[in-house]
Amino acid sequence: MTMELRHLRAFLAIAEEGTITRAAARLHTGQPALSRTLRQLETHLGTRLVDRSTHHLELTAAGRGFRDRAAAALAAVDAVFDPRSPGAPPLRLGHPWAALGDHTVPLLRRWDEEHPDVPLELRRIDDRTAGLTRGEVDVALLRGALDAPGLVTELLKREERVAVVPADSELAVRESLTLTDLRSWPIALNTVAGTTTLDLWPPEARPTATIEVTNTDEWLTAIAAGRAVGVSTSATPRLHLHPAIAYRPLTDAPPVPLVLAWRRGTPAHPAIPELVRLAREVVSEE
Repeated sequence: MTMELRHLRAFLAIAEEGTITRAAARLHTGQPALSRTLRQLETHLGTRLVDRSTHHLELTAAGRGFRDRAAAALAAVDAVFDPRSPGAPPLRLGHPWAALGDHTVPLLRRWDEEHPDVPLELRRIDDRTAGLTRGEVDVALLRGALDAPGLVTELLKREERVAVVPADSELAVRESLTLTDLRSWPIALNTVAGTTTLDLWPPEARPTATIEVTNTDEWLTAIAAGRAVGVSTSATPRLHLHPAIAYRPLTDAPPVPLVLAWRRGTPAHPAIPELVRLAREVVSEE
């Protein structure tokens, strides 16, 4: 049978909710009808997308790969039919934290001056690829190593790392710090979009305690409250000043690459090359 958008919406609801019952309630349909829609999609694709052997449904390997493509396709369709943007489609620029650091505002101002007919929307999304693989944005500012397949990247710069410590701690009185200086404290780790893991430390000198958070706000709060210290890049103190937090150079940690990334093999927004050019110009002016 002919595949329709409802097949994609049904699959994504099941993937996100984890059960047919919750997905059916979300879509305001019956469970048998939703199950039939899923079977039709799997038959059309010739592969099993969902493992039904457990009470909580799990995606198969094929299902996980198809989920990102389905989300990107639906996002593109929704953007086309959005009545709020009948003219040139906006260029959606995602970031999980810190955007382009103190170059963020100059980039937005320059874009508005040079491309007034193409809105540039800056979106913070707490996700490793800032929503890029799910089709929520057209291009993203990302830091660190990327393991998501199918992305094109353009290196903009390498940012030095900084130690982030409570302002009233003994660490804050020092002009600079090392990884060894931090290891006696719990380390705040953003497990969703952060660039720091315990692998940053040598195996014989790794911290023994961590505090896991899921976004930048929780990360900053844990450090400001004196519960942990953290490691970030030089972009963070320029956007996230806090009276209870001190930033210090971290002298023995490698820099972090900052890239612009977009999806390979999908219709790309035509303004992406201009964004790459302008971002490189703004960064080079520091």
